Amino acid sequence: MRRKKRPQKIAVKPAKVLLGIGLILLSMVSLYFMLSGVVASAPGPVSDGDNYVVPVPVNYPAPELELENINGDVESLKDFHGQVLLVNNWATWCPPCKAEMPTLASYYSAHAHEGFMVIAIEAGDPRDQVAKFAEDFNLPFTVWLDPSSKALNAFRNGNLPSSYVVDRNGTIRYAWTGEINQEMLEKYVTPLLSE
Repeated sequence: MRRKKRPQKIAVKPAKVLLGIGLILLSMVSLYFMLSGVVASAPGPVSDGDNYVVPVPVNYPAPELELENINGDVESLKDFHGQVLLVNNWATWCPPCKAEMPTLASYYSAHAHEGFMVIAIEAGDPRDQVAKFAEDFNLPFTVWLDPSSKALNAFRNGNLPSSYVVDRNGTIRYAWTGEINQEMLEKYVTPLLSE
């Protein structure tokens, strides 16, 4: 006579059940925030409803950052203390980076006499390629080279383009991730020039 095999019970550990439930809840909360447009503390692309990327207001000291420019000179963010800076992390191969360069050049040319400076930090391309890009786009502001991602690490944002507005006292006031347009520069940066 053959015995019927009884189905074996699978032992589930309570810790695994809790971990599974926690992961499901975390996924649901993340999905909710993504769909509702709530912005986390890390600056990401935010639209004002008119498809413009608007900056996230922040308030923390600019990092200590020193890099070589395309002319071979070493410069530091501290060298520009007392000016309003727009630090722009970008790359020559990045389409939205290319698209915003004429806007940044135009805004810089219009406001440089007010103590405004753009520091465009290129994320890793060779000096000759970056210098050619700067020449082709007729960039009137300083361009730094960042072959080892120091700037991306210092600002804790690997997205390109990403920009940070530093006030005259060295405090980062706004952070952008995504392409900047003229209207947003006028709306958010221009008031800082009179402070």
